[in-house]
Formats: sequence, C-alpha cells, structure tokens
Amino acid sequence: MDTKIGSLDNCKPVSNDVCSQANDAVSTIQGSVSPAFVNCSKATVGGHLAKRLVQIGVNDVFSVPGDFNLTLLDHLIAEPGLNLIGCCNELNAGYAADGYTRSHGVGACLVIFTVGGLSILNAIAGAYSESLPLIYIVGGPNSNDYGTNRILHHTVGLPDFSQELRCFQTVTCYQAVINNLEDAHEMIDTAILIALKVLGIDPIKQ
Repeated sequence: MDTKIGSLDNCKPVSNDVCSQANDAVSTIQGSVSPAFVNCSKATVGGHLAKRLVQIGVNDVFSVPGDFNLTLLDHLIAEPGLNLIGCCNELNAGYAADGYTRSHGVGACLVIFTVGGLSILNAIAGAYSESLPLIYIVGGPNSNDYGTNRILHHTVGLPDFSQELRCFQTVTCYQAVINNLEDAHEMIDTAILIALKVLGIDPIKQ
C-alpha cells in the first residue's frame, strides 16, 4: 500500500475560527495524495482537518450537529472530498463510523462537547479494542472559555472541561486538545501520525 501524508509546515492556518477538541482512535492512511493542496492565504483549522481526512482516505464523516461544532461542520461541508452524514444520536454516529471503517479501511465521526462525547464513548471504546482506524472528533468550547471557571451548557455542571478528555484517554491511542492557532495544524497531524504508527504504518513516504 502506498501511503503518504504531506507536510504543511509552510502553510499554517491563518484563521482561528474553529477551536475543536479532537480525540483520535487508531487511524490509517490509504492511497497517495499530493501534499500541495492548501491555499495558504485561506487556510483554517477546520479546512486543514478536512483536507487531512480526505488525504487519509475518509470520504464520509458521521456527525451529530450542535452549537460547539457548527463552524467546524461548515468547513467539512465545504471540502469537496467529504460527505457529511447526519445521525440521530451520538452512539448511532459512532457505530455507523465503526461499520464504515470496517468496510472502507478508515473512518471518522464528529459530535459535540461532553454530552455527545459521553454518549459515543462505548462505540469508540469498541473500535479501539479491535484496533479499528477510527478518528473521533469533538467540537469543544471556545478557547476563551478555558480557565474562566464558568459553567457551560453541555457539561456536567463543573467548570472543569477535562472530564470528557479523561474518559477517552483510556480508549484512544492519542488525544489532542486544540486551543490556539499556532500549533493547531501540528497537533492534528501528530494525532494522525501517532495513530498510524500504532498500526505499524510509516506515513511519511515521499
């Protein structure tokens, strides 16, 4: 299998309008895609993630929309190579992505912060237990909300936003929490690369 993931070091996102918390299960790269695919003047965090999903072979993303992921969903919809599939609930999205992963080699799902994450947890844990290449993405609170001690909706009523992250640390091979623009693209790429290495795949083939 010819696998490749290109570097975007010279093409960092210039817009920080998507601050998403991402927790990755095992994922794999399929096929060969040219790394020269981002217009640097219009690069965004959401656009970068969308391009990476297409590059690793994801064509369908199973999702449940909510206010913490709507902007990110807009970026995924704008990517010609991605088809967004709305699901009835988060657990449904997780198992749909599980089945897609089994038949297509790699899959992805996207839900909302905490309430969505706690709902999808069993599906992600099941995929992880079988080393399925499934990427789990969750839209999180605005980066300005971190450290404010405010209690937000979609949480468990505590100002600590790390509960969902702690739950997924034991059922995913890597987790990345994106809170700023400067290292967002590197964190996305690192999550994908580590997931690939867990499967013993070397994604850097030029």
